[in-house]
Amino acid sequence: MAKKVLVVEDNDLNLKLFCDLLRAHDYAAEPVRDGREAVERARAFAPDLVIMDIQLPHVSGLELIETMKADDDLRNIPIMAVTAYAAKGDEERIRSAGAEAYVSKPISVARFVEAVESLI
Repeated sequence: MAKKVLVVEDNDLNLKLFCDLLRAHDYAAEPVRDGREAVERARAFAPDLVIMDIQLPHVSGLELIETMKADDDLRNIPIMAVTAYAAKGDEERIRSAGAEAYVSKPISVARFVEAVESLI
């Protein structure tokens, strides 16, 4: 059975790119456009990995990472943060929130796939 990846991304082009890449590598990708639905969808989908955009409307990816890591049912799911805002200190903040990996946008396809494979 294919490994399941929940993709939380508000940008439609990035969401499609990430899901298409995952599916091309035999992962089952579940897109989530609205971060406010991410925790509930993670519980329902039971993913093997969550790919989390950090800059989301309504709720930040950092908050979602912290919420998932504080949840008994979700805390063991690895999270790969993806962000276009790679300023000094961002990676440390993202990792201290609980993300196991960090990839900056624009993504390198090879690096993205390697990061996914290393977490699953």
